Amino acid sequence: MNELASPAQLRAAVILRALFTVPLCLGLGFLSARASGSVPDNPWFALLEKPALYPPPLVFPVVWSILYILMGVALALVIAARGARGRWVAAAVFALQLAINLTWSPVFFVGHRITLALAIIVVLIVVLAVTIALFWRVRRMAGVLLLPYLAWVCFASLLNLQFLQLNPVADGAPGPDAVVRVQL
Repeated sequence: MNELASPAQLRAAVILRALFTVPLCLGLGFLSARASGSVPDNPWFALLEKPALYPPPLVFPVVWSILYILMGVALALVIAARGARGRWVAAAVFALQLAINLTWSPVFFVGHRITLALAIIVVLIVVLAVTIALFWRVRRMAGVLLLPYLAWVCFASLLNLQFLQLNPVADGAPGPDAVVRVQL
């Protein structure tokens, strides 16, 4: 059969894929945050001097949830674009940027490696920009959906840099839970 899919069939294909990709992106983001203790009451993080631009802690889970939903929908749009040239390359680069994204929290919150976390986020910006360009070629809307994510990651890189500038001694330092207590 050489028939074109109707708009309703295309929407259904995207929705079907989004039922997998959105929970996948949300779940991986949640697991990374949970495993790394990326919460404001993290003992090491609580002791850091916060930049003036640092938003209220509630902003982070809300923004990241929205961004992971947008990422999942964008990925579904690309995967559902049957016959589109470059869709699997775009999906593979998306997977790479997601893996890079998911490494930031453990490096920052568990490893206390602020400089390394900054390097990771800079690499993420580059790979994310490539992902957006590839998604844009497959489905323009998929690229557009990733633009808020790029904006947030750029903002996060600024925060990361400011954390490093304000807390140079904390870079790589063990957390307060690593203190050895001696009882006399």
